[in-house]
Amino acid sequence: MGTLLNINNLKTHFFSSGRTIRALDGVSFHIEEGEVFGLVGETGCGKSVTALSILRLIPFPPGKIINGEILFRGRNLLSLQEDEMRSIRGQEISMIFQEPMTSLNPVFRIGDQMMEVIMLHQKLNRSRAFEKALEMLQRVHIPDADRVVKQYPHQLSGGMRQRVMIAMELSCHPFLLIADEPTTALDVTIQAQILRLIKEIKKELQTSILLITHDLGVIAEMCDRVAVMYAGSIVEEAKVEEIFEEPKHPYTQGLWGAIPRVDQEKEALVVIPGMVPDLSQPPTGCKFHPRCPYRFDPCDQKKPPLFPLSPGHLVSCYLYEEGKSHE
Repeated sequence: MGTLLNINNLKTHFFSSGRTIRALDGVSFHIEEGEVFGLVGETGCGKSVTALSILRLIPFPPGKIINGEILFRGRNLLSLQEDEMRSIRGQEISMIFQEPMTSLNPVFRIGDQMMEVIMLHQKLNRSRAFEKALEMLQRVHIPDADRVVKQYPHQLSGGMRQRVMIAMELSCHPFLLIADEPTTALDVTIQAQILRLIKEIKKELQTSILLITHDLGVIAEMCDRVAVMYAGSIVEEAKVEEIFEEPKHPYTQGLWGAIPRVDQEKEALVVIPGMVPDLSQPPTGCKFHPRCPYRFDPCDQKKPPLFPLSPGHLVSCYLYEEGKSHE
């Protein structure tokens, strides 16, 4: 096993009406082969922009990747030509979006859309591509796949459409699957089925997964390691077990404290005071410091780096500089 994806100091900005919106401000993390890596945080923290940056799908204008490295299997994706990136998208890196109805073309049958991807990347003829599409629909446990392959997206339920998207994105056996809030638009029962399916497919194909979500329950169930994002930066990264047992960053502690627990039903949930900052005018220093109950002198002056607490556990907080600790 080795490192599949290594992102270093990634900065993606959007330019609008004379303003610069720093959607990603120095994001760094890595994903190992066969690993499920979680990216968690509030809406607007930069999770989806990270995914789109990896695939170089940031629309320009108004967006632009202005700095950093995205090393995938030893190649810097930011230095590749567009035709080289096009061959990677869908074949080596695939992405499942939040709402499959916006990803599937409503005027083409399911089979035709799957066959187009398979024929493009695997160079199969139409007959073999149809067989492959049917096989993938059966692999994701779609009942009566012979009928579904001839249907249009609007004829399927949300859960069925998400299964189709999973089948399509895995049809070329990618090295990395990016799942961007894959269960958001689904009811609880279907969510559980989709997560179980992703787990099953990951085990079978040994595909690495970048799982983007705001649902901490999904992170706990699915991931090996997790990074917590806030206002375009990663504030904490660790193994899932470690970060759930001992969250260190004040923002992470606030998120974890807001999870309802059946064994503490009479206790009030934690509320993080204040608002998420405007990324066109972010606060100096640590972006969380205006909302942090533990802030002190350095916090509003200089952005803290990721301090190592233990092997694999990193925290962007001055409380943990040079042996400082916080209880």
